[in-house]
Amino acid sequence: MTTAIQPDQGFQHDGTTPRPPLTGSVVYLVMNLGVGIAGFVTLVTLFAVGLGTAIIWVGLPVLALAVLLCRGGAQVERARVYALLDTYIAAPHSPLPETGRWKARFRDGGTWRSLAYFLLLLPIGIVEFTMMVALWASSLGLLFLPVYFRFLPTGSYRLWDWDRPVLVIDSTVEALPFTALGVLVLAVTLVTTRWLARVHARFARALLGPVLTTAVGR
Repeated sequence: MTTAIQPDQGFQHDGTTPRPPLTGSVVYLVMNLGVGIAGFVTLVTLFAVGLGTAIIWVGLPVLALAVLLCRGGAQVERARVYALLDTYIAAPHSPLPETGRWKARFRDGGTWRSLAYFLLLLPIGIVEFTMMVALWASSLGLLFLPVYFRFLPTGSYRLWDWDRPVLVIDSTVEALPFTALGVLVLAVTLVTTRWLARVHARFARALLGPVLTTAVGR
């Protein structure tokens, strides 16, 4: 009979367990918003136009282009995951037959899992981009407050309302407690960044990689 490989087994079979580097993780997670927007808009538009006009045959070339872009985009995404997250993802597609290549592309489950990946990448990219910007801006802003507060327009850092601030910091001594808080927030940011990258690497491998099964004989 045939049983599915457990997730950990699949990761070992398909490459190493994801351990993304910090710098690559930050770059990758921030990029996902732009990649998600481009992929979502392009593929949704092409598939909508292609399906809507397929009855008069005009949509068939559009659908063919959408499939090619979907598969090609997935290949680029696998390369991006490998370059930035140090995670290898094997291509899920079987070799195309000598005849009926277009039919094979449409019937290939990897094509539609790639489409699902790019559709989901937009909302996921929004969350990842927002978290990265908020966490890194907050942690670095607090950490380096003793350095830059004197270069602000009033020579001080003013919290919330600039004219009627809740808190005014205009000396290094006053800024030091916020630096300590920045160290704590930075530690949380580092852990969160690596965790998000690992989760996304697993998500990418699940949709952009092969569906791994193993035969178990009786």
